[in-house]
Amino acid sequence: MWKKSELRAAPAPLEGPVVGTITGGTLIWCVLFLGQLPFYGWFADGGHAWWVWTCLAGGGLGCLGIVYVRKRDAAIKRAARAAAEATAADAA
Repeated sequence: MWKKSELRAAPAPLEGPVVGTITGGTLIWCVLFLGQLPFYGWFADGGHAWWVWTCLAGGGLGCLGIVYVRKRDAAIKRAARAAAEATAADAA
């Protein structure tokens, strides 16, 4: 029996503006947290206080994500620059 994955190779992963995407998502979480904070009592009375804390957790984890993707982006650029320099040195 053949598998569908045997028909074609997997496509290359897409690289987009990762830092901007993570920063935008983190900003949205932080805005949601700050927007819900004045209504904390109402959320707590309705049993939905976890909504506020979820937004805070999303903002905090997003900040860690920003640090991570910025370091990753810098490492990818360093590796590309080193590969280009090695290729130029081999050609010379």
